[in-house]
Formats: sequence, C-alpha cells, structure tokens
Amino acid sequence: MNFVTEFIVFFFKKHHTRKNLILYFLLICHASLAQNTLHTQYAFAKKLFNDENFFEAITEYKRLIFFDSLNQYSFKANKHIALCYKHGGKFSEAIYYFTLAELSAPNLDSLFDIKIEIVKTNLLRSTIYHAFELLNDLNNEERFADKKDQITYWKGWAYIFNDDWESASKEFAKLNVNHEMKLLCDNACESEYSTTKAKILSYIIPGAGQFYTGNYLSGILSFGWVALWTYISVNAFMAERVFDGIIVADFLAFRFYNGSLQNAEKFAIEHNSEVSDWMLKYLENNYRGLKP
Repeated sequence: MNFVTEFIVFFFKKHHTRKNLILYFLLICHASLAQNTLHTQYAFAKKLFNDENFFEAITEYKRLIFFDSLNQYSFKANKHIALCYKHGGKFSEAIYYFTLAELSAPNLDSLFDIKIEIVKTNLLRSTIYHAFELLNDLNNEERFADKKDQITYWKGWAYIFNDDWESASKEFAKLNVNHEMKLLCDNACESEYSTTKAKILSYIIPGAGQFYTGNYLSGILSFGWVALWTYISVNAFMAERVFDGIIVADFLAFRFYNGSLQNAEKFAIEHNSEVSDWMLKYLENNYRGLKP
C-alpha cells in the first residue's frame, strides 16, 4: 500500500460517514488509476528498450520519471536510460544516468551492479584511470567483501583496455589459472614484442632490433649504412682528416645509428598495437563471457 492509500484508509477510519465513503472510493480509484498508468508507461518503455529502439525508449523513460511523483520507478528508469545512452555510444550521458540510478538503488546488489556499469562505461570511453579508481574503491569497501571475484574480473578487463596484457593475465589467474581470459591474455603476451629488448639489441648491433621485430630489410639497411659511414669516418681519422671524420661520424653514422634505435621501437609498438586490436576484436566477436 502506497502513501496515498494509507492516508485514505486513515482518513476513512476517522470519518466513516456515507459522504466520506464516496470520497474514499473515488480517491482509491484515482490512486489505482495513477499506479496502473505508471505501470503501463514503464511496460511500454521497457518494450521499446527490448526492441532496441533506444532513442524512443529514453523519451518514454524520462516521461515516466516526470509523472512518478513517489519515485517508484526512479532506479529502473534511470538505469535503462543509461543503458540506452551506452548502446548509442553516449558514454558521458550514460555515466550521468547511472549515477542517478545509484542514488536510488534499492539494495546492495543493485548498487554494486550500477557501480560496475559505471566502471564498464569508463572503459569504453577510455577513461581507464577512473575505472581503476572505482575498482580500487569497491575492493576496499567491506560491504562488498563477497564481490571480490567480480572486482578482480573487471580489473583484468581494465588492464586489457590499458594495453597491459601481462597484468590482465595475472588478475584472471587469481580467479582460475586456466581461466579462458587468462589464456587469451597469455597468447597476446607471447605475440607481442618487447620494446625494451628491441632497443637494447639495436644499441648493441644497429639493425638487430628490426630483425627482432621481423623487419629484415630495414635491419639490413640500418646495419649497412652505419657500417659504411663508420668505415669512412675511421679512414678519415687515419688519414688525419679530423674534421671530415667528425662530420661523417656525427652527422651520418650517428644519424643512422639513432634511426635504427627509433625504428626498432616504432616497429615493436606498431606490431603490439596490431596484436591488441586483433585480440580486442576477437574478444568482441567470439568471447561469450561478460564484456564491457
């Protein structure tokens, strides 16, 4: 029984005359009609949402909120408005309405689910640092102590969106060493090149970093040019043409040597980016578990 009905019952007990009985009956009818109207409006908005008519659904949910003076549908309506915006790629608007839904969450489970939705939306809009902050806050709250596995799961996804497949693998391993997501992250790690290793190899032998990343022609050219200009520079010094030796060493040999370092790092980064893009596309199309 809502507030209006309770008031009417109280009023009738105090003033139970025939005239008041009629008034009581009319007020009850009005309250029931209003309740049925809100329920019908919610059912209509939900049908639009289920049919993926998200723009129309947003309008109907907002209309429901406007007429819902007792805020009976505040949580559901704001949550679904946020989901509509999320489906439409309006991530900032989605977070705004998820936050409104959070304020009227009916229980802890609903509150946690909304907070996770905010985390997921932050991942999609590339505000990953905020997603990590929210996950860390959830992990530190005692009231969500029974949700640790879910927090760990989404933290793994946060590392994926941060292009840190190794850390993501470690998070999923906390759930299960044979977790499907852990194995996929391990595959991504094995397919990537180490930018540090590529640069170190090029420091030692010009062109070696390009060989490591599979760019053999670039590696051969880098090694050849550095060797050539170094040879010419040494000959200039031996012939006591110091100025020529310095010019060749500083402006030619060093230039190609430095270019070898930069190219090795660039090739590694480009390859790793391709691996990440491929893995994300694979997860989007083939992974059947929970996704942002």
